[in-house]
Amino acid sequence: MRIDKYLCENTSLTRSIAKKLLRQGEITCDGEMVKSASFKVSADMEVCIDGVAIPPLGERYIMLHKPKDTICSTVDEVYPSVINFLDIEKPETLHIAGRLDADTTGLVLITSDGQWSHNVTSPRKECQKRYRVTLADGVDVSLVEDFKAGIQLRSEEGLTKPAKLELIDSHNVWLTISEGKYHQVKRMFAAVGNKVMELHRQSVGEIELDDELELGEWRYLTEAEIASIK
Repeated sequence: MRIDKYLCENTSLTRSIAKKLLRQGEITCDGEMVKSASFKVSADMEVCIDGVAIPPLGERYIMLHKPKDTICSTVDEVYPSVINFLDIEKPETLHIAGRLDADTTGLVLITSDGQWSHNVTSPRKECQKRYRVTLADGVDVSLVEDFKAGIQLRSEEGLTKPAKLELIDSHNVWLTISEGKYHQVKRMFAAVGNKVMELHRQSVGEIELDDELELGEWRYLTEAEIASIK
């Protein structure tokens, strides 16, 4: 890879600024000054700006505790994007693996790895998502079997895939689904005559929301968490 391209991909520098720094002799590669923008950087080389090493970013995998009134988009719209919480280099290379509504809280996965993201969101992968749901009306235990059998959503052909419903108390439940239809959780409860008042995603696959993360906080995923999505 050309050194000017390397600098742009792994820092916030523009191509023109990278070339300017090269001309000024501020870039070294394995301790040797480099001035040519076309200099080739190999994987084992150390690139520095003013003596500060610039490692390759590589693929990035992040969990974020989404607050209400934010959106799972890479740009601000009616509400601010969750990407605004990430104080990191090159946020524009990231995308969100599985969106939540503006009024929903909980686990959001953010990555630069397109294939990994596909494994989270593809219906064929049946990656399970677990939600805590607060409902307007009381929940009867008979709904456990109804959700297990599948729910007929309005304007949809066929039933939803089997879902696991666990009662916490009369108005709060855990719901685990393996699909990602538009507003699916809200529509499933609407189909049985109830209304979702609060919705929080607790897990995606084997990745659980870190209970040490406050709303708006984030951390990188561990190697085990990354590998759990296949």
